[in-house]
Amino acid sequence: MSGQTLLEALSERVLLSDGAMGTQLQLAGLEPGGCGEAWNLDRPDRVLAIQRAYVDAGSDCLITNTFGASRIMLERHDESRVAEISRAGVEIARRAFGDRPGFVLGDIGPFGGLLEPYGDVPARRVADAFAEQAGALVAAGADAIIIETQTAFEELELAIGAAREEGAACVIASMAFDLMRDGDEVRTMMGISPEAAIEFMHGHGVDVAALNCGTGVDMPRAADTVRRYRSIHQLPVMAQPNAGQPVLENLQVVYKQPPDEMAAGLEGLLAAGVAIVGGCCGSTPEHIRAFRRILDTTSVEVS
Repeated sequence: MSGQTLLEALSERVLLSDGAMGTQLQLAGLEPGGCGEAWNLDRPDRVLAIQRAYVDAGSDCLITNTFGASRIMLERHDESRVAEISRAGVEIARRAFGDRPGFVLGDIGPFGGLLEPYGDVPARRVADAFAEQAGALVAAGADAIIIETQTAFEELELAIGAAREEGAACVIASMAFDLMRDGDEVRTMMGISPEAAIEFMHGHGVDVAALNCGTGVDMPRAADTVRRYRSIHQLPVMAQPNAGQPVLENLQVVYKQPPDEMAAGLEGLLAAGVAIVGGCCGSTPEHIRAFRRILDTTSVEVS
């Protein structure tokens, strides 16, 4: 574990997170539709190898392999080991750092449905599921909880509340924005703008505002969203864009942006004031290595 807290480190330097986990698990043999989070218990060596590759590439932060480890998500795989999977996710990430300092971000993804009254899932059930997962991540020693790929305030509020109630030292909230058809604006699937998002996150005591994934949100568009966040509030911002735009090959969605091409957009993100940068869908250890080279040779003023 680092001698600093995550927020202390962010006051001094830009941190590099990791890249995609899902695509790396598939390359390691996870079958389509399989429960990658269960690999924390059933194939821990493969998860560890992926995260060690990111550490070797220069990651300062690792996101745990627990994106879909809430009880609601795991039940769809006939899996019930919520606490065990979450604890193992933190332990594997910590092991991946070895003797090196680094921060483990306990990952909570969407519950994968719609809350009442728009859907059929009661808010209480979702809040309980998030609390169960957050509690296990915090108890295992995660440096922060990252609530990611969020599109609606109702769900995000439940997750933030659960993370706080379970004692998270740092809460990161990450929205997934999509480029609109006119090509000049981004919104979440539920119509939320970056300005509305940062107001909500600030008002709910989030420590780091973030964005990840999202259709059409490349490095330049992510930089623009960071600027829009910071024009409203000066919270630290984390950005994890995808490795370019997805294409369909052999009935599979793939991301083909080369590491150097993706990393060429890092200068814009740094100029926008990003505090943590990483990659989402399609990004690999080589993309993170390219980011590391730029971060190591660029003077960045932290604000």
